Amino acid sequence: MSRPWPLIAALAVVIVGPIALRPSGEDRLLKGADTVVVITPHNEAIRAEFGRGFREWYEKKTGRTVTVDFRTPGGTSENSRYVSGQYKAAFEDYWKKTLNQKWSKEVESGFVDSKIVPDDTPADDTPAVAARRAFLESRVSSGMDVFFGGGSFDFSIIAGQGFLVDCGYVAAHPELFGKGKPIEPSVGGEAYYDEGGRWIGSAIGAFGIAYNRDRLATLGIEPPRRWADISNPRFFRSLALANPTQSSSANKAFEMLIQQQMNETGTDLAEGWRRGIRLLQRIGANSRYFSDSSAKISLDVESGEAAAGMTIDFYGRYQSESVRRADGSSRIGYSDAQGGTSFGVDPIGLLRGAPHEKVARAFIEYVMSDGQKLWTWRAGTPGGPKNHALRRLPVLPSLYAPEFRKFRSDPDVFPYVASKEFTYDPKRTGSLFGAIAFIVRVMCVDTHPELTTAWNALIDAKERTGSFPPAALAAFEDIGAVDYEIAKGRIKEAIAKDAPKIRQVQLAKELSDTFRANYLKATQLAREAR
Repeated sequence: MSRPWPLIAALAVVIVGPIALRPSGEDRLLKGADTVVVITPHNEAIRAEFGRGFREWYEKKTGRTVTVDFRTPGGTSENSRYVSGQYKAAFEDYWKKTLNQKWSKEVESGFVDSKIVPDDTPADDTPAVAARRAFLESRVSSGMDVFFGGGSFDFSIIAGQGFLVDCGYVAAHPELFGKGKPIEPSVGGEAYYDEGGRWIGSAIGAFGIAYNRDRLATLGIEPPRRWADISNPRFFRSLALANPTQSSSANKAFEMLIQQQMNETGTDLAEGWRRGIRLLQRIGANSRYFSDSSAKISLDVESGEAAAGMTIDFYGRYQSESVRRADGSSRIGYSDAQGGTSFGVDPIGLLRGAPHEKVARAFIEYVMSDGQKLWTWRAGTPGGPKNHALRRLPVLPSLYAPEFRKFRSDPDVFPYVASKEFTYDPKRTGSLFGAIAFIVRVMCVDTHPELTTAWNALIDAKERTGSFPPAALAAFEDIGAVDYEIAKGRIKEAIAKDAPKIRQVQLAKELSDTFRANYLKATQLAREAR
């Protein structure tokens, strides 16, 4: 037998060679004299344009080169969890090795508890208060510098936990931020920056409907403009939706839908809630699936897998851009939900203990100044993106001036005007954000087979008789188990962070069984209707 060693050596070179010779970590990036580490949910196009833009801006301003090291663990929720894990590990090490203190569950929960406000008498501190005080006075680091992208809800949480610190940009620009200034503290009920400077809105986003013009023509449906439009039975099994328990942006859209119904019912918030929940129920019944990723919605609409889907404006506009024809037309359309969406912001913030703090502050300054043009300028325009039209809306009001119209990708979209059509009131549903996701889960996601079967039976009965059978429809729309007061009480309490997990599991089963029974009853009644 011939010796196998030459063959083994050759095989090792083939397998190990590419791994051993590939650039490691930072070497895969464009190397620079300075570095900034940015955690972000933003897609590759945004990362490429902002990375390139900042490198050019930074070198022109400082004479130095810079590495922009983007970290992308996942979406905003995944990024928040990752940052939280990094700070927990770092603070535990600091607490035990630097402060020589004993780690405990009380310390672990206390150091990030935003409700704890240390007073001027540290000698009286409980372990939880002592941990909170130590963390807020520390420069404990996550190993990253900037959190870039997400929603104000997530940023408010991590700012309250102490993970974000004042970057100084708001205080340095009093001409820009404040009541009566170009960027007000809130617009249409949505916070546009943290008055403590811990986060700033860098781009504006809304929620709406992406649609495939070819699929709509086949179904004989006009492009949807309002949330109620996609409850049309003609959309049955043709909608793309995201699971709100896995996508905070999807849940925000559901919350907007409910608030629109509340706005339309005036002071009767309970009736507005019922109308909103029933509308979500019909929309859920029209869905093909509930995806675990909000980014998948516009992709499936583009491919024709779905005729339409609820999505963030950016995903809809960007997907439309990606299939734009030479004549400027596109088979994909997008519409902000008329009267049913606020215009919130996509923030940026400085992380506590940033290892490259000076460069991090410069990155934030760039995003809030020259980088604003990257969001909205067409590719190839002066100061705009080089290769990708990002199709986003900048937060700087000055960029919506008439003289810039020729540069903007969406010259007819004016968020500061459109925001006046809808006002988000956090007092109505803000504390129920998690409850809404839970309700949609038990009403639509966990019971999706029974829900769609019942809806299909109702549609068939309407075609036979000319209308939905009243008894069947009443069974289908029985949402008494998740009414407004129950959501504010029993459901909110069961899903609270400090509630025993078994309570949430038990309630989910109970409510899923209730809706499943309702749908089975509705199916039977609809099939018997004559």
